[in-house]
Amino acid sequence: MSLALEDHLAITELISLHGHLVDDGSLDRLEELFIADVVYDLTDFGQEPLRGVAAIREAAWALGAANPVAHHVTNVVLTASADGQVRVRSKGLGIKADGSCGSVSYDDTVVRTADGWRISHRKLSPCRTPLGGMTKPG
Repeated sequence: MSLALEDHLAITELISLHGHLVDDGSLDRLEELFIADVVYDLTDFGQEPLRGVAAIREAAWALGAANPVAHHVTNVVLTASADGQVRVRSKGLGIKADGSCGSVSYDDTVVRTADGWRISHRKLSPCRTPLGGMTKPG
């Protein structure tokens, strides 16, 4: 499936909007990012997946001051599927209040809704080892 330029731009903006909303504390606007029954997969962090926008919102409020003060997204790559869904892979940097930094990969499934593109599934994977943990063969 080919993705129209307008859709490509809208999806890239959707992915970028996440950091602005969270960093601004605009958690009441998460419906602009996610479908109502989104799955937010944190299993690579040893946590159960969050199900639904309300669960994501509550988890952010519960994390409180431990939340990053800045979320930055980059390296956004889109792959359209024949079923109309779009797979989006991006990199995220989170800056904590103490200046420390962490990196994640976001693997998203994005769907078109009556309100525009929304994330239906997001998996966060921490980046902790160079080269994805791979070593030179031989």
